[in-house]
Amino acid sequence: MISRLQYLNFWTRLTHWEYWPFEVVYFPVLLYWLWLSLKSRSFFFFSAANPAIETGGMMGESKSRILQKIDKQHRPEMLLVAMPMDSSTVLQQMRDSGIVFPVIAKPDIGERGWKVEKILDAQQLYAYMNEAKADFLIQEYVDYELELGVFYYRFPDQPNGIISSVVIKEFLTLTGDGRSTFEALVLQDPRARLQYSALKQRYAHRLNEVLAEGESSMIMPIGNHSRGTKFLNGDYLITPQLARVFDRISRPIDGFYYGRFDIRCSSLSDLYTGSGIRILELNGVGAEPAHIYDPRFPVMKAYRVLFQHWSVLYRISRANNSNGVAYMSLREVIERYKALKRYRKQMVTL
Repeated sequence: MISRLQYLNFWTRLTHWEYWPFEVVYFPVLLYWLWLSLKSRSFFFFSAANPAIETGGMMGESKSRILQKIDKQHRPEMLLVAMPMDSSTVLQQMRDSGIVFPVIAKPDIGERGWKVEKILDAQQLYAYMNEAKADFLIQEYVDYELELGVFYYRFPDQPNGIISSVVIKEFLTLTGDGRSTFEALVLQDPRARLQYSALKQRYAHRLNEVLAEGESSMIMPIGNHSRGTKFLNGDYLITPQLARVFDRISRPIDGFYYGRFDIRCSSLSDLYTGSGIRILELNGVGAEPAHIYDPRFPVMKAYRVLFQHWSVLYRISRANNSNGVAYMSLREVIERYKALKRYRKQMVTL
C-alpha cells in the first residue's frame, strides 16, 4: 500500500502545480528579483517596504509584535509565552487575559503553518510546552465561519490602498458514505491523501470509524495550504467598499504598506462593514497573493500575478528608501538568518 500511496501522491503533485516545490515555482520570480535588485542596487530592497515590520516581513519577524500594532477590536486575545515558563503561570495569565480553551498555539516566529496547533485543553497545552523551548504565542480561537486572506498594498504617498487578492480557505474535510472507514476516506481524497502520515498519527483512534452517509468531519483546523486547506480564488469579493475597510484598518499601522491579512469573519456582511473582522496574522513582504493556489488557476496566470506584485513591492520599497528608510545590509541579513535558525532549532522537537 505504501508504494501505491507514494505513486498516487507523486502523480498528484506532478499534475497540480500548486504542489510543486517552492524552488521550482519561484525560479522565474528569482530571476525577476535579481533584475529588481540590480535596479535598486540592493539584494534586500524589499526590507524597506514595511518599516514597521522586521525585515519588512520576509523572515524572522515576531508575530506578536506585529499584531500589537493592530487595533485591539480587530485582533484575538493573545498571550506571548516567554520560555521557560511553568504551566501554572501560563494558565493564570490566560485566565487574566480572558482566554479560554480551545486556543491556537503557534511559534512567535514561524511560517506556512509550521508548528501551529489547535489546543483543546490544559493537558494538550502541557504537551506543547514540554516540547517548545522557545517563545510561542497563545491566541484565542476565533470560531467564525469564514477564513480569508486579503492582500493589501498602499503606496507611501497615497491615502488609499488597493486589495489585489482575496483567497477563501476551505478546510480539509471528510464526508462519510456510510460504508467507508475514516482511513479509507482519507486515501480516497487526493488532498487528504497528501496529509496521510500526519492524519494517521493525529487520528489513530478513528481510523476504523465509519462516518455516516452525509456526515462531515473537519480534520485539519489550521488554514494553511501546507496542511491540506484548499485555497479558492475570492477575487470576486473585491469591491471599493472592501478596500475602504482595509484602508481604515491599515492606515493606523504606521510603517505598513504591503502584505496579507489572514482573517476570520462570521459573514460577508461583517467583512464589508469591517465590524466583525478578526485578524489572525498580518504577513509582510514574504506573503503571497494566495488566490493563485486555487486548483483551477493556470500557472502562467499565476506568474503574471507574482511578477505584478513584485513590481509593486519594488516601487513601494524604492519610495520608502527615497524617504530615508534604509535597506537591510548583508550583515543584518546574516544575523537575522542565524537568529531564525536558532529559534527553529529550539522548536524543532515539537
